[in-house]
Amino acid sequence: MAKDFYHTIVREALERDGWKITHDPFIIKSERLNARVEIDLALEKTLIAEKDTPAGIRSIMVDQKFY
Repeated sequence: MAKDFYHTIVREALERDGWKITHDPFIIKSERLNARVEIDLALEKTLIAEKDTPAGIRSIMVDQKFY
C-alpha cells in the first residue's frame, strides 16, 4: 500500500503525543476468508497509573483517509 501525503504528518503527531508505533502498516490476513487488510498504523501507549495500581497499555489502530 502506498503511503499518502498525510501518513508522516499523522505518524509524527501521534509519536509526539507519546504513542509508540508498533506496525507501519498493520496487516491482517485470513487464509480461511482469503482476505488481507492493511491498516496504516498500529500504536500503543503506556498509561501511568496513579497510586499502587499497575500500569496498563492502550492500543489503537489508525487508518487515515483524507479526501
